[in-house]
Amino acid sequence: MVIGVCTAILMIPGSASLKDKRRAVKSLKDRLRREFNLSVAEVGDLELWQRAELGLAVVANDPSFCDQVLAKAVDLVRRDRDVELLDYHTELR
Repeated sequence: MVIGVCTAILMIPGSASLKDKRRAVKSLKDRLRREFNLSVAEVGDLELWQRAELGLAVVANDPSFCDQVLAKAVDLVRRDRDVELLDYHTELR
C-alpha cells in the first residue's frame, strides 16, 4: 500500500473576510474530492483571511498512480481562478 500526501500553500487574493476564504476553499476542496476521489482538509492558516494550507491524500497499490493523481490535483489548484498556489510539497509513503 502506498500513501501519497501533498501539502499546498494557497493565497486567496479576493478574500476580504474568513467567510470569503471559506467559500473559496470549500469550493476547491469539493472539486478536488469530486474529480480525483482523494481526501482533502484545510490543515493550516485557519484564522488568516487570504492564506490557506490544504492537505491532500490518496491511497493506492501503485506509487506512480498516487503521483499522477496528486500531480493532476496540483494542476487543478493552479488553474483555479479564486486561489493562487504559492508552494506545495508531495511525498509518497
